Amino acid sequence: MIKGYEHTVTERFMRYVTIDTQSDPESDKHPSTEKQKHLSSLLAEELKALGLKDVHTDKYAYLYATIPSNTSKKVPVICFCSHIDTAPDCSGTNVKPILHKNYNGKDIVLPDDTTQVISKKDYPYLKEHKGHDIITASGLTLLGADDKSGVAIIMDLANYLTTHPEIKHGEIKILFTPDEEVGQGTAMLDLKKVGADYAYTLDGGEAGTLEDETFSADAVRITIHGVIAHPGYAKNKLVNAIKIAGAIVDALPKDEWSPETTSKRKGFVHPVAINGVAEKATIDFIVRDFDTLELKNHEERLQTIAAKVLKKYSRRARMEFKVTEQYRNMKEVLDHYPKVISYAKQAYKRAGLKIENEPIRGGTDGSRLSFMGLPCPNLFTGMQAIHSRHEWVGVKDMQKAVEVLAHLVHVWEDAS
Repeated sequence: MIKGYEHTVTERFMRYVTIDTQSDPESDKHPSTEKQKHLSSLLAEELKALGLKDVHTDKYAYLYATIPSNTSKKVPVICFCSHIDTAPDCSGTNVKPILHKNYNGKDIVLPDDTTQVISKKDYPYLKEHKGHDIITASGLTLLGADDKSGVAIIMDLANYLTTHPEIKHGEIKILFTPDEEVGQGTAMLDLKKVGADYAYTLDGGEAGTLEDETFSADAVRITIHGVIAHPGYAKNKLVNAIKIAGAIVDALPKDEWSPETTSKRKGFVHPVAINGVAEKATIDFIVRDFDTLELKNHEERLQTIAAKVLKKYSRRARMEFKVTEQYRNMKEVLDHYPKVISYAKQAYKRAGLKIENEPIRGGTDGSRLSFMGLPCPNLFTGMQAIHSRHEWVGVKDMQKAVEVLAHLVHVWEDAS
């Protein structure tokens, strides 16, 4: 918390999460849902009211804005970025945020569905917030802290810097993106409009976490072509693609190589969807590993498993195996720009935080931005239990993130 400053992050967050911005993985449009534009437009108006420059949204729901430099020094341009969409994993319609003031340290029963309990056992980080304010949803929806906590933090930073011109900084860019949750967060981004040298996403968890490493990620689609026949006369003719798809999934290892059996630096292969009819069925997988070269090994292993199942079922069925690159480990880029992490660590220390530098078992817009030429690690927001009805965030974490950003812009100015 910044001493003497009346933070706006809580009020902003409570408003932003009530706006439904859920993205749609089945859409081929940009943005994937028109409703994301509602928040983008609102944020643009608020930034204009704060006096920011070059504020505009485009037809894809990206929002670009500039906080002008107030120093005579030549400082690299940095960008702060968060995504406005929420995950399709859980409803984001009619979110009712609840501010639990002076949290008492007990399990939290959510009022609109009392079977939903945010427990200290499941979420031990709750103990760090006893006596402080936290925010939850009401039990029927996700909260949207992923990533409206990041959005609110950046907006509060803009408010702080425009009302405290004594904080010296270079030019700062603000970027809000759509469709991060469906892997399209940078699909239509105009990097020239961003106009930054380095960036930081605000899309992390516990206070003090600093992330410069993500999974590398591919998608795999297996398409099974069966042989169709009338079921009344199908003996020795029908080859059911749905059954083959089920058998492939069943043939996957049960005690390793999956999200539910791995942690830390272990990669996995994860089936996320099965679709089809007896004649033709598809299985969609995500493939993840911190070592990009290991992705090919995972994919070859998966293809071998699927081919064995197919051969066992019928030589008349056939299979297509398609790999699509999704994103790559940001560390491959960030290792070439050590000051981006070094300056962030200085800001954390100035804010009195113990730094937890750990890899993300997932990805962020920062992964793609880094490989697009904008080195971009990930900073914390405080968000917890994301993509679920148990999602919550601590107010003190969001306020501390604003403080870190205020220190960070000064670190960059100080070092120039």
